[in-house]
Amino acid sequence: MTSIATTIAIVYHSGYGHTKVLAEAVAAGAAQETGAVIHLIAVEEAEAKVDLLNAADAIIFGSPTYMGAVSAKFKEFMEWSSKSWYGRLWQDKIAAGFTNSASQSGDKLNVLIQLSVFAAQHGMIWVGLDLLPGNNNSKGSVEDLNRLGSFLGAMAQSNADQGPEGVTDADKKTAEHLGKRVAEAAARWAR
Repeated sequence: MTSIATTIAIVYHSGYGHTKVLAEAVAAGAAQETGAVIHLIAVEEAEAKVDLLNAADAIIFGSPTYMGAVSAKFKEFMEWSSKSWYGRLWQDKIAAGFTNSASQSGDKLNVLIQLSVFAAQHGMIWVGLDLLPGNNNSKGSVEDLNRLGSFLGAMAQSNADQGPEGVTDADKKTAEHLGKRVAEAAARWAR
C-alpha cells in the first residue's frame, strides 16, 4: 500500500506551558505515521497560518481546562474560525482534542465535549481515544496510559505548583498515542 502524505495541524493554547508539552507529545505521536507533515500552531499564530489550517487533513485541538471550559484565548480562536466554518473549509477533516487541568477531574470532560461540538459544527470527523481506562483497579498505577479514563480525547493532570515539567510521562504517552491514532486515521481517510 502506498503511503500518502498527510498534513496534521495541532492548534493549542498553553497558559502555563503544560498544554504545550502535551501538544509536542501529540506531534511526536503523529510524526510516527510515514509521510505525515506536522505543524504545531499556538492559537496566537492561527490567523497568520489560516491557509495551512484550511489545507490540513486533520486538526487536533488542545486547550487547558480553565473553570471547566476551554481557555478564553482558545475560545477566541474558535470564534475567529467562523469564516472557515461559513465556507465549510474544515468539513470532512479529521479532528481530535486534548486538555490538561490541575485537578484530577477539573471538569476536563466538559472541555473535550466543547472541542468535539466545535469540530462537529465545522463538519469534521472526530477521533476519540481508543485506550481502555488505566489506573482503575488494584493492579493499575498512575503510570498507566489513559490513567484518567477518557474516551473522547486525551486528558492530563498537572499539579498547580509545578511548571510544565510536572506533566506526567503517562499523560505525555497518552497524548502521543492520540497523535499517532489521528495520523493513522488521516492517512486512511486521505486514501
